[in-house]
Amino acid sequence: MTQPTTAAHDDAPTSAAKSAAQQESSRRSGPRWGWDVRTLSLLGVLAVLVAVGGITAPDEFLATSNLQLVLTQASVIGVVTVGMTFVITSGGIDLSVGAIVALASVWATTVATQEFGFAGILFTALVVGVGCGLVNGLLIAYGRMVPFIATLAMLASARGLALQITDGSTQIVSVSSVLDLGARDSYILGIPPLVLIFAAVTVIGWLVLNRTTFGRRTVAVGGNAEAARLAGIDVRRQRLYLYLLSGLCCGIAAFMLIVLAGSGQNTNGNLYELDAIAAAIIGGTLLSGGRGTIIGSVLGVLVFTTITNIFALNNLETAVQQIAKGAIIVAAVLVQRRSLHGDT
Repeated sequence: MTQPTTAAHDDAPTSAAKSAAQQESSRRSGPRWGWDVRTLSLLGVLAVLVAVGGITAPDEFLATSNLQLVLTQASVIGVVTVGMTFVITSGGIDLSVGAIVALASVWATTVATQEFGFAGILFTALVVGVGCGLVNGLLIAYGRMVPFIATLAMLASARGLALQITDGSTQIVSVSSVLDLGARDSYILGIPPLVLIFAAVTVIGWLVLNRTTFGRRTVAVGGNAEAARLAGIDVRRQRLYLYLLSGLCCGIAAFMLIVLAGSGQNTNGNLYELDAIAAAIIGGTLLSGGRGTIIGSVLGVLVFTTITNIFALNNLETAVQQIAKGAIIVAAVLVQRRSLHGDT
């Protein structure tokens, strides 16, 4: 007679935890129409920027070659931003992405690595990226280090190792099959291969975040880690996987940068961490975790890349460009705060 009652009481904490996790996720995600408004707002900003570029530098900005350049430049940081979006959605942060890109790019372009050709360069870039992500994940998930501190340490270490490998010099790529990916002859229907890689990463990232258990667990951990743990989610393992994913994206971006620049340098990926975080934030990903959007992050990358291109075409000072980016970030955070206040 007492067994069913005991079982019911044993299941109660789990049911309550699941309910709490669902409520927290629902609260922080906000109403479905809110996502559409944010996306449409970013599309509107991007449309205005395109109009400004077309008016201020019509011959240069609207040229097919320039539009291809904008998309290509957005692709490298865009891939990094996809990984960053997952990390931020889980309530974490990764300050080491730029340094990991630099380390992966120089390690993959050493003379010893280039002897293995295309496969050797690609494999090395991915392994170095995932390896750095593994270290970050272990320190944060199982070493219980604060993500800010752990990834800051990785930033310094990876930059230092990259400098030691290159001794401050540029490592030129001599593998023709890698360089050919950046040539116009490799464009598919006028689209650079790097843009296609970015598109593929974006689609896969969107599907994983929005259509898989992994994505739901990521949102749950970011919304309320304790409720997620009580609901049966292995929070530490989930965080480890997320930093592995971020490292993988950095490895992919490093290979793309090698193709784009035809070389590996210890200065590669400079300030990528700030650009990726900023793009994710203005795209609608909540910095405190629990809400993330891949499409918004991609639009954020395109907005920043377009701004940079317009300023370059009009010979405007870099300082003014940075001020404009900063104003956009502040505005995006203020909109987020008002949105969250409205939801509660």
